[in-house]
Amino acid sequence: MPSNPQKLSGNEIRNLFLKFFAERGHQILPSASLVPEDPTVLLTIAGMLPFKPIFLGQRTPEFCRATTSQKCIRTNDIENVGRTKRHHTFFEMLGNFSFGDYFKPQAITWGWELSTKIFGLPSQHLVVSVFEEDDEAYNIWRDDIGVPEARIKRMGADDNFWVSGPTGPCGPCSEIYYDFHPELGDENIDLEDDTRFIEFYNLVFMQYNRDISGNLTPLQSKNIDTGMGLERMAQILQQVPNNYETDLIFPIIQTAAQIAGIDYHSSDENTQVSLKVIGDHVRSVVHMIADEIRASNVGRGYVLRRLIRRVVRHGRLIGINGEFIAQVAETAIALSESAYPNVRQREAPIKAELQREEANFLRTLDRGEKLLAEIIQEVKQQGKTQISGESAFTLYDTFGFPLELTQEIAVENHLTVDEAGFDGEMQKQVKRAKAAHETIDLTVQGSLDKLAEHIHATEFLGYTQPAATATVQAILVDGIYQEEAEAGTEVQIVLNQTPFYAESGGQISDRGYISSDIAVMRVEDVKKESDFFVHFGRIERGTIRIGDIVTAQIDRPCRRRAQANHTATHLLQAALKKILDDTISQAGSLVSFDRLRFDFNCPRALTPEEVQQIEQQVNTWISEAHTAHVAILPLAEAKNRGAVAMFGEKYGEEVRVIDFPGVSMELCGGTHVSNTAEIGIFKIISEAGVASGVRRIEAVSGPAILDYLNVRDKVVKDLSDRFKVKPEELLERITTVQNELRNSEKQIATLKSQLAIAKSDSLLQTVEPVGNHQILVAPMEDVDPESLKNAAERLLQKIGNGAVVLGSIPEAGKVSIVAAFSPEVNKKGLQAGKFVNAIAKICGGGGGGKPNLAQAGGRDASKLPEALARAHSDLQTALS
Repeated sequence: MPSNPQKLSGNEIRNLFLKFFAERGHQILPSASLVPEDPTVLLTIAGMLPFKPIFLGQRTPEFCRATTSQKCIRTNDIENVGRTKRHHTFFEMLGNFSFGDYFKPQAITWGWELSTKIFGLPSQHLVVSVFEEDDEAYNIWRDDIGVPEARIKRMGADDNFWVSGPTGPCGPCSEIYYDFHPELGDENIDLEDDTRFIEFYNLVFMQYNRDISGNLTPLQSKNIDTGMGLERMAQILQQVPNNYETDLIFPIIQTAAQIAGIDYHSSDENTQVSLKVIGDHVRSVVHMIADEIRASNVGRGYVLRRLIRRVVRHGRLIGINGEFIAQVAETAIALSESAYPNVRQREAPIKAELQREEANFLRTLDRGEKLLAEIIQEVKQQGKTQISGESAFTLYDTFGFPLELTQEIAVENHLTVDEAGFDGEMQKQVKRAKAAHETIDLTVQGSLDKLAEHIHATEFLGYTQPAATATVQAILVDGIYQEEAEAGTEVQIVLNQTPFYAESGGQISDRGYISSDIAVMRVEDVKKESDFFVHFGRIERGTIRIGDIVTAQIDRPCRRRAQANHTATHLLQAALKKILDDTISQAGSLVSFDRLRFDFNCPRALTPEEVQQIEQQVNTWISEAHTAHVAILPLAEAKNRGAVAMFGEKYGEEVRVIDFPGVSMELCGGTHVSNTAEIGIFKIISEAGVASGVRRIEAVSGPAILDYLNVRDKVVKDLSDRFKVKPEELLERITTVQNELRNSEKQIATLKSQLAIAKSDSLLQTVEPVGNHQILVAPMEDVDPESLKNAAERLLQKIGNGAVVLGSIPEAGKVSIVAAFSPEVNKKGLQAGKFVNAIAKICGGGGGGKPNLAQAGGRDASKLPEALARAHSDLQTALS
């Protein structure tokens, strides 16, 4: 390793990166949550993800330049964590972004300046890659930066062309690599050799739009999206052999090692791998829980649960048999709290969630590991190399032992798992929607597994019966089997038969009551686990016992609303296919009591006319009173008849078909109206893009229409009363008010500017000479930022060679500071951007801009006099 790079801590690297770009006009923005706004992505996986709507043209940016340190989670290559030098589930991505502002020359120049001058990386240790067809980037690196041609590598689209999806913004990228062994020369450079090279900075030039045919056209506004791996830069600058031994992670590893009573450096390779997994995963789970993700059996909750389980498992491998994660988490919290204060603020729920999950899984491990050890021994004795799918499924179904964990332990014993066989066993046993709809707690699942041999599967009667007499087969409280439960208790109850629909296929579950002569339970949710319907709710009166004969009664008005909305989604999909394109396909749905949501694949926005035609077509089918035909058919026959499959569903050999002849035919297990006329009316309330190539329609139908109209009617009446006009005159009146407001705002802006100019002229008498220059530092009361900037420029023109620094408090608690420097002052080494940023920090803010003109803001108005005094002092010192 060279001696000249700065040996910086992780926090110093992060701060220097953000400061570097803040001084170049970038707005420092906080890290977004690990729970993304983008509904197509489970977790925040990249620094650019929070800006995706801007890059896709769906949202106007507040700033044309931004810089962030974004926390990210990726689990696509989780098996490599701890085994390679640089794979992580949690990492921080440092990024600078341009939204239609600067482009390749500036991004490349700053990337090189940051790497070589700020972080001190020797140029002879750097190699860059460019997209093979990007001559512009190649020439900038060679001619402007001076990188030798031998150290500029052209790469194909797989490596150096970034895409957001099949369609949308995209472009070439250029990556900067650090060369640990430049003494090996420039011949036959292989950037895939991670023993020699590490890619630490990726510059993406979003300059094209890709259409549905794959054609590229230049974007009107070109964007820059970059990412620097904080852990990778820390490895380089701290001169350690891998990311795990940086100060970002190694203290966590040391804490785990101390608990285990071992030393990391003297441990064998397997022990070091386990310690690295613990160090990485604990960072992940701390930040996930801090962002209010809770462990569950679905979605991001399942990612959290899986990571916690892997920590427990690797703790066992290094000799830790009791609970320990919360203790290790304390170190992770301490390391992160300066950059991410929410981890300390949520310390209590973080530790509580970790302790609860760890305790539950330790019990699972005790049972499952013993059986798995016996299975592995038997497989080896038989001379086989694969654990059967049946054995893996027994571990999962009986002991709640995850398939991934079985596979992981199998690999450690040089075995594989018959995953196809496991899936077959799951299909035979479950016969339900895919796991994305299974949100039941593992504690409940484990208890049901134990009871499976003693209770009967729940018979679903809800297609034909809104109420039924049933027997209580199981009562669970916090996932633990109970003989009875009293009033006030949150319970999960399993009946031998039920009219309650369990959440699946996008349709939410029924609500209602389970009651006996002496007790009443309000049912708030219903989930289907294996062959059992689990009713979640609270006992409101009396006591419910195992064996009780009860009445299960659904809330009929809620059911009717759900039925109307579910059938409406079928009609909506049919209308989309008819009016837009027969290839339109569903990408997701939600059917609730008050509304429906339908996501579909479409490369463009719908026109208002198309939305109106779709709505009209659905209402036409409703008014034509089409009767529903429900049939159970072999899957092949249903598909031959043209039945459309529901998104996200798995189907058995026989399927339920909902057919409105001549209109719609779909495979569906949901509840529906018997005739389209029962829907009444259908209204689309919004149509928008939710992801690249995916659109979303939200609508209401049936009884929910009245709620929707009542809200709209109240708003119209309130507006009519306020504007004192009839409802039909509202639009004209609002347009008039908007025009008046715009004119008033223009007049106010003009007056403010004139007032600022008048105030600024009076400041000329405070100009003082310093050396061969003139300086003016002064406050201006109640002047907005734009007027303050205009005043500073005007004053500089009047004084000529010199510097002007003005400060104002445009509104309560806000500070605005402007610096304007003449070229002669710049020659003295003073740059307005850096100068005003340093001054603004006194007021709790920051900013930047050009060398001759820059602006900054702050939050502490009481510090403005101190900031201006500092500006005056610094100018006197620098210009004397």
